[in-house]
Amino acid sequence: MSNSNDTWFNRRGWRDTIITAPYLWLVLFFLIPFIIVIVMSFAKTATQSPPFAFLPDWPYIRFETYQRLFTNSVYIRASLISVYNAAVATVLCLLIGYPMALSITRANKSLQRLLLMLIILPFWTSFLLRVYAWIGLMGRNSWFNKAMTSAYNTFVPTSWELPGIQMMNTNFAVVLVMVYSYLPFMVLPLYANLEKLDNTLNEAAMDLGSRRWEVFRDITLPLSIPGIIAGGLLVFIPAMGELIIPSLVGNASDPMIGRVIQQEFGQNRDWPMASAVAVALLLMLVVPLIVYNHFEAKAQAGAK
Repeated sequence: MSNSNDTWFNRRGWRDTIITAPYLWLVLFFLIPFIIVIVMSFAKTATQSPPFAFLPDWPYIRFETYQRLFTNSVYIRASLISVYNAAVATVLCLLIGYPMALSITRANKSLQRLLLMLIILPFWTSFLLRVYAWIGLMGRNSWFNKAMTSAYNTFVPTSWELPGIQMMNTNFAVVLVMVYSYLPFMVLPLYANLEKLDNTLNEAAMDLGSRRWEVFRDITLPLSIPGIIAGGLLVFIPAMGELIIPSLVGNASDPMIGRVIQQEFGQNRDWPMASAVAVALLLMLVVPLIVYNHFEAKAQAGAK
C-alpha cells in the first residue's frame, strides 16, 4: 500500500501539481482581478471607499463608462497615440534589432556570449535610472542634443537652422526611450530563432548562384518570421500600456493610455472609467496575440 501511494505521488501527484500550478497562478493573479475590473467598469462613481457603487435597481449596472470611452475625444486620442507610439517603437526595434541578432548568430561562440551579455546588461540597472539618464541626454545643453542639432543644421537650409532641438516632452522622446528600453525584447527572440536556422540552406542557395541579398530575402527572412512576430509582440504589448516613460519624458497634453488609466484611478478617483479604459486596452492587445497564435499554429503545422 505504501509503495503504491509513493508511486502515485511520484508519478501522478507531482505531474498534476506541476501542470496545475501555472493555471492556478493565472486564475488567482490574472483571471479573478480581470473579472473584478470588468465588473467595476459597469459601476458608478461614489464618495465611499472604494469609490464606486452599483445601481440599487435592476439591471444594477450602467454602460455610461463605455459610452464615454468611445465618444470622448480624450480617450480616443490617448488610444491612437498609444497605438502610434507603440507601433513606431516596434518597427524601429525591428529595424535595429534584426541586424544585431543576425550579426550575433554569425559571430563565433565565445563572442556570442559576450554580445548577448551586453544586450542583457542594461537589465542589471534600475529602469528609472536609465530613463533619467535619457532625460539628461535630451536636455537642450547636453552633448547629445547639440550633436543632433548640429546634424540637423548640416542638412537643412540656413533659414531652417535651429539653436537647439526640443526633445523633451515630445512623442519623439517617448519613442526614443521606448526603443532603447525594449530593444533587448526584440533582439533575444530574433537571436533564438535565427540561431536554430539550418545554415546548409543558405550554402546550397549560394552554390546555385543566389546572391547574399537573395538568400536573405528568400530563405533567412521567411524562416525568421516567428521570431519577428514574437519580438514584435514583446515590444508592442508593454509599449501600449507604458506609464513611466510617457510620464517622465512625454507631453502631458498628449497622454498615452497608461497615463490616462493612472489619472482616472488616482487624481480623478473615477474607478469605473479607469476600469473601462483598462478593459479596452486589454481587448486591443488581444488582437496581436490572436495574430501571433495564428502564425505559430501555421509554423508548427508546416514543421510537421
